[in-house]
Amino acid sequence: MSVLVTGAGAMASIGSGVDEVFDALCEGRSGLAELRGFDRERYRARHAYEIDDRPEPGADEPYRATRWLLRVVEEAARQAGIDRDLRDVPVLVGTGLRELRSAELGWRDGADFSVDRLHFGTALRERFGTVQSYTFSNACSASLHALALGADMLHAGEADHVIVAGVDTLTESMHGLLDRVHMEPPRQVQPFDRDRKGVLMGEGAAAVVLRRESADETGTSLGRLRAVSVNCDAHHVTAPDAAGITEAVRSAHDQAGVKPVDIDLVMLHGTGTLLNDETEATAISAAFGSDADVPLMTALKSMTGHTSGGSGLLSLIVALRAMATGRVPATVGLREPVPEADRFRFVRDEALHAPGLTLAQVDAFGFGGVNTVAIVERTDA
Repeated sequence: MSVLVTGAGAMASIGSGVDEVFDALCEGRSGLAELRGFDRERYRARHAYEIDDRPEPGADEPYRATRWLLRVVEEAARQAGIDRDLRDVPVLVGTGLRELRSAELGWRDGADFSVDRLHFGTALRERFGTVQSYTFSNACSASLHALALGADMLHAGEADHVIVAGVDTLTESMHGLLDRVHMEPPRQVQPFDRDRKGVLMGEGAAAVVLRRESADETGTSLGRLRAVSVNCDAHHVTAPDAAGITEAVRSAHDQAGVKPVDIDLVMLHGTGTLLNDETEATAISAAFGSDADVPLMTALKSMTGHTSGGSGLLSLIVALRAMATGRVPATVGLREPVPEADRFRFVRDEALHAPGLTLAQVDAFGFGGVNTVAIVERTDA
């Protein structure tokens, strides 16, 4: 049984709505700006990729992640033609930190915050009547992990439609942690560049509607989900493992029934950190072998920052739009690739016109060695 993507919603520092986000990426617009939500003078790294929706600079407010989640779920459901009453539609949300920023504001500033709002199910039930909602906190691979579980629910016949989403907001504790990890503060995210300094966080949310594909299919869709591979190599608390990532990529290809040479586009995880990019490049080279120079490759975090739990799903939506439009966003700021990625066909400098793309791979890897790789296909080819 095949699974179709019938609706999508997205927002990030570069725009609100799938079309606006995708157009901004293709135009090479970055969401990088000075920190807006808290006192930047306390940190060495004073920039991030934040959504500019606070009441005023420096004045933060709770429940921003929840607000974005509801917005992208509504956008995706509307496009899929699902009624606003989602009581029969399970909603699976992948996230890194849930509403931790709201908890920070409640604890430090006395902002109005209720613990039951840490679970997104409360707001989903109030807005859409959602009965089944699940939150998965699996770091940077969370939304693709949720995607795999959503596809499993359809395969098991537990639902006719499933909504899968991912969301994360910038927290002061995470920004402060990263500020101390880097030897010198990065000024931007430069995936796979030899002079990259590290990662900066970004804010964003994404959602897709999945449904089972029937034998007499006549409706339209955004694309077909061929496979989602998930493993946990448990190599290290934070450090990635090339062997575990290689296994996840090969498993995704096997599940989808494709070979590396069949892949037209790879949406790389590409965090811009000193270890992760080299490890991902090593793993991709191992999994693709002599075909590592075949697919186009790009990394969105160069313009959105690291949107954490929602990053994988955002890349998947962009992959679907790239295949539909023949436009592939560039990896901004990539001047000289790391040696491990010398053979890759990076899209650099500006978006590439590439008609005829039919098959894409999407990477997302998280702390603890939770590796996820999705394969999506264009359905109008």
